[in-house]
Amino acid sequence: MSETEKKILILGVGNILYTDEGFGVRVAEELEQHYEFTPNVTVLDGGTLGLRLMGPIMEADYLIIVDIVLNEGKPGDVFRLLGQDLKKACAFTNSMHQTDLLDTLSRCSLIGEVPSDVILYGVEPVNYEDMSAALSPELEAKLPEVMALVLKEVEKAGGGCKPRSSANPAMEKIYVPRDSSRNN
Repeated sequence: MSETEKKILILGVGNILYTDEGFGVRVAEELEQHYEFTPNVTVLDGGTLGLRLMGPIMEADYLIIVDIVLNEGKPGDVFRLLGQDLKKACAFTNSMHQTDLLDTLSRCSLIGEVPSDVILYGVEPVNYEDMSAALSPELEAKLPEVMALVLKEVEKAGGGCKPRSSANPAMEKIYVPRDSSRNN
C-alpha cells in the first residue's frame, strides 16, 4: 500500500443474537465471503466491541459503518448518514452497541485520531428485540443492495475489490440465510 492511499475500514456492527440487530455484521461477513479487497481496505466484524474498536478506527482514513438505525423510515429503508444525522440515528437507547459506537467515535475525536470521512449505511430494522440469529426476510433481502452501496463507497475512497476466485476462496461460510421454505 502506498502512503498516498487512504486506509479504508468497513465496520459491520451489531448483535447477531437479536434478529436485525446483526445486520451490519452480516454485511461484513458477506463482503469477506464474496470479495477480495485491495491492501488498503479492511473489513471488520465489530460486533458489539465498543471501545475496543478505537484502534482500528483511529488507524483508518475513511470509515464506512454498516448498522441498523431508527431514522423514522419504513422497515428496510436504507440511509447514507454523515455528521449530525449519523449521531442522531445512532442515539437510540435500545441498542447498547450504538451507544458504545458513539462513545468510541467521540473518544477517538478527543484524541484527535478520527477518520476524515465517516459514513454510516443504516437500514431501518423490522425486528431488533427478538432473540434469533436470523435476519428478518425484509433485511435479508437488503443485503445485496447495501453490499453494493458499500462497494461503491470503497471505490470512491480509492479502494478496490474483485470477486473471490478458487485461487483465494473465503473461509467457510459463517452465516446461513433464513430458509424461506420454513415458517419461523
